[in-house]
This record gives sequence, C-alpha cells and structure tokens, in this order.
Amino acid sequence: MILTLIIFFASIGLLMVRPKPLNEAAAVALGAAAMLTFSLISPLQSWQVLQENANVLLFFLGLMIISVVAERAGFFQWCAFKATQLAGNKSSALMGIVFALGTLITAFFSNDATALILTPLIFAIVKRHKLNPLPYVFACAFIANTASMLLPVSNPVNLLAVGKFGLTLGEYLKFLLLPSLLLIVVNLLLFRWLFRQQLREVSQADQTEEPPKIDPFFLTVSVGLALTALGYLLVSAFGGPLAYPAVGGAVLLLICGFGFKRVSVKTVTSDISWSIFLFIFALALLVKGLENAGVIKILADQLAALAAHGPLQALVSVTLGTALGSNLINNWSMMMVSVSSLGALSAHSAVVNNSLVYGAIMGADIGPNLTILGSLSSMLWLVLLRQRGLDIRPMQYIKLGLIVTPVLLVVGVLSLYLCGVLWG
Repeated sequence: MILTLIIFFASIGLLMVRPKPLNEAAAVALGAAAMLTFSLISPLQSWQVLQENANVLLFFLGLMIISVVAERAGFFQWCAFKATQLAGNKSSALMGIVFALGTLITAFFSNDATALILTPLIFAIVKRHKLNPLPYVFACAFIANTASMLLPVSNPVNLLAVGKFGLTLGEYLKFLLLPSLLLIVVNLLLFRWLFRQQLREVSQADQTEEPPKIDPFFLTVSVGLALTALGYLLVSAFGGPLAYPAVGGAVLLLICGFGFKRVSVKTVTSDISWSIFLFIFALALLVKGLENAGVIKILADQLAALAAHGPLQALVSVTLGTALGSNLINNWSMMMVSVSSLGALSAHSAVVNNSLVYGAIMGADIGPNLTILGSLSSMLWLVLLRQRGLDIRPMQYIKLGLIVTPVLLVVGVLSLYLCGVLWG
C-alpha cells in the first residue's frame, strides 16, 4: 500500500507542478506506468479498465469532433457575435451571459459538454471584446460543476447514485433543485465580487463589425447540432450510453464537413486534444492501483463510519468527504466509493436517509471546483484553453477554488439539510 500511495501522490504532485516538458497527461501516465512496472496493476486489469472507460472515451471523442466541425462552420463565432450584441459594452453583463449559457448547457447536456462547447465560445467572445479572459474562462469551468446538480443527466456521476438508490426525477428535484439554483446565484455573486476590478473593463469590440457569414454549411451544421442535442436528450432520458449520440453526432457532422469540402481528416485530427484520452485512461489506472492496495476500501469504511452520526453531522461528513475525495481520486471514482459506502450502510442500519445520498451527489458535483483534478470537465477545459494559447496553471485554479468552493459547500449543505427537514 505504501508504494502505491507514494506513486499516486508523486503523480499528483507532478500534475500540479507540471515541470517542463511534462503536461498533465504525461505526469499521470508516468504514475500509471510505474504501477504497471511494480506489478501493482496487472496487464489484464489495464485492459479491463480500458473497457470500463470506453464509453467515457468515446463520449469525449464524439464531442471533440462535434466541436471542431462546429468551429469550422463558424457556429461559435456566430454565437459570440450574438452574445456580444446582447452584452453591449458591459463586462458584467457578459459574465451573466456566461453563467446563463453554462447553466443551460450543463443542465441538459452535462458538464463535460459545457467545457467543450462553452469554453471556445466564451474565449472567442473575450478576444473580440479585448478583455482580460480569466474571469470569463474561469466562469466556464466553475459553472460546469456548480450547475451539474440541476438534473440527473447534468453530470454522469449523478447517474451512479440515481441508479443505485432508484431515485425518481420528482424526488431528485425536491431535494436538489432549490440548492442548485441557490448555488448558481451564489457562485455568480462571488465571481462578480472577486473579479470586480476586471469587470469594470470597457469592451473594445467593434459594434459595427459584420456578423459571421451564414452559408449552407453553417445551416447544415446547425441542423446537425440540433439533431445531436435531441438524440442526446433521448438517450439520457432512457439511461443509455452517452457515447452513442456523441459519436453519432460526430459522424453526422463529419459527413457534412467532408461533403461541403470544409473539413479534412488532417484538420480534425490536429484539432482534437488527444492528450485528454491518455489522461483519462492513466487516471483510471492509478485509481485501480489504489483499489488493489485497499485504499478505496479504507475510504469507503471511513465514509460509512462518518455517516453513522446525527443527521446534520452525517450530511456534512458525507458531503465534505465526497468533495475532498473527488479532488484526490476524481469525482467519478469518489462517487463510486460514496455510493458503495452508503449502500452497505443502508443494508445494515436505518441511518442512511435521502439527504445523505443527495449530499454525496453535491460533494461530487461541487467539490471539483476546488482543483482541476476533481472532474474531467475541468481537465478538458484546461486543455482547450491551452490549445488557444491561454496557459492556466493548476495553482491559479486552486487559489480561486479555495475561496469559492468552501462557501458553496456550506450554503449547499445547509440548503440541502433544510430541504431534508422539509421533505423528510
């Protein structure tokens, strides 16, 4: 166990410091390779981990291809132009637009889709306005996580708890709708205060600039995006693999791009962030190493022990435990631990109530606002910005997360506790 922990935390340390020439994917991959070298993970388990994460990998691949074709069609530029018109010269209005768009995309398409779709869109907007990009791009990352409690499909990790405990949509909304809306508002207010100096900047965008050209390729891609969104919602409603509509939409848009001769294989492959796939796979291998060493079981036992206290203390323990754990082993893995712990506890006692299950969801959704490692959407956001020439250091994210995340968790736990008292 000691060797596993040394390798794991050394990998996380490399990820945070990112010494040249390493990037995040290389740092985590070195740790995974070390675990394979010391037989802490078997080759067979590596293959099993790849199979288990195939849906996630294909989902990201599909969304990335969709994003590339949409950008080539000028869809993001058109959205940026419309948002610029709506915001006028008010930077604070632009911040509100970021939160509104992020909430809508996250609610119905997931936080990962928000990272892929909203990040390039907002980056195009701030470039056009010639504003400091940091407040707005950070808003993209944070709202993707903060708004991911709104619906079960807003974050794939939510479905783990929904499936395990048979949560209905009506019950889910009773417990999490009001806390979610409250946290979105609190997050927006915190950003307005923290970035108040930057939000006083005056836009230098040319309001007389001509809108992006709407041609047959643009219209065809727009229809393809609408069909993809419809397919995504239908598959989500029936609990199917999210990779299906993502890959299907990608194929549809690629056909459009090739048909109009506006996209080539070279442009698509060069614009895809291939390192994110290595990061996802390598991170899953590291977590498998922790599982083999018994670390995951210890975490599960500790979480179950913390949940066996008074209602409020149990809720705080589960929510904060899941939130902190998400930043150590990623929120997907930590939600598995939380769901397993609460499931085992409910089988032997009457301690577990609905509030604790929703507390685990809150911890896995809000907790990743603390560090980039917490969720895949944050990692994807980082890679997309780096592709566009904006290098965000992990410590920049942590400094902001240390201010915002504790406030969100306190407000979230208290509001969820009140909903639990109200609904029982």
